[in-house]
Amino acid sequence: MIEGKWFEVDEAKQHTFDDLMEKFMREHAPGKESKTQESYKNSLVHLNPFFSGMTLADITPKNISDYYENRKGEGASIATINREFAMLSKAFNLAYKRWEWVKENPCNKAQKEPENNQVDRWLIEDEYQRLIKASTGYLDGQLTDIILMALHTGMRQGEILSLKWNDVDLFRKVITVLKTKNKKPKSIPMTDTIHDLLVRKSKVVIMSGYIFTTDSNRIKKRTLIREFDKVMVKAGINDFTFHCLRHTAATWMIQSGIDIYTVSKILGHRDIKTTMKYAHHYPESLRHGVRAIDNFMKNQGKNEVVKEAVLG
Repeated sequence: MIEGKWFEVDEAKQHTFDDLMEKFMREHAPGKESKTQESYKNSLVHLNPFFSGMTLADITPKNISDYYENRKGEGASIATINREFAMLSKAFNLAYKRWEWVKENPCNKAQKEPENNQVDRWLIEDEYQRLIKASTGYLDGQLTDIILMALHTGMRQGEILSLKWNDVDLFRKVITVLKTKNKKPKSIPMTDTIHDLLVRKSKVVIMSGYIFTTDSNRIKKRTLIREFDKVMVKAGINDFTFHCLRHTAATWMIQSGIDIYTVSKILGHRDIKTTMKYAHHYPESLRHGVRAIDNFMKNQGKNEVVKEAVLG
């Protein structure tokens, strides 16, 4: 009894979901990026009403599956629910491996649905013209420049807003992004459009060192998104987010015949499979591929045989 071997305490019954989340947000969350911390807070808003008050022993794979279905019924997207699921699973992993509150992670036995990661939205030529025209004058005249930066480099929103003059080599025409999503720095060659844009902006450099600023400080993400959404309405473009500009850059490169490996390096993907989500084509961009068959047959002297078979 002194060694605690005869009467083992069931820790899962001693701790509640609320205890788990309080410890998770206090000990684990602060070590993550601000964006991840914000995601945790948003997820907790939806997890709390369903699981609050339950002991960890009461949270079963069925409870978690019920939560999944409940959120779908509320109209939440699969991607959003999966983020909430991932947070819950991470918390239970810590409770199992580090804090010894549970003997297993119930999320491992709960079924979650796969997301449709195929990117289906990019700018067509007419939308591009309307967007550039509509963005003129917004964000002290900088929104058009930010949009062009996204389209010509494939950079993420946060990467663009964090860009400093120290990251730009106008002589070599190279942009270096030090802080990326996958933690690996990347170098992006400038197009002539971006080089001209940066040369123009370099005539006035703010003390903070940021390229895109308001009131001498870097532009905040929420400010950018607010103004961008206004421009979307003005341009009459629907179902399009700022991140879709990155999709557009990748899609335009691929449709222009740039190989997937090069696109992957420009976007800064760790795995080329991620880049495949952006590999959109319309039939005309693939026509050169099937024409290769005709050319091959012609070079082999087999076209006459084919014509005879087709035309009779």
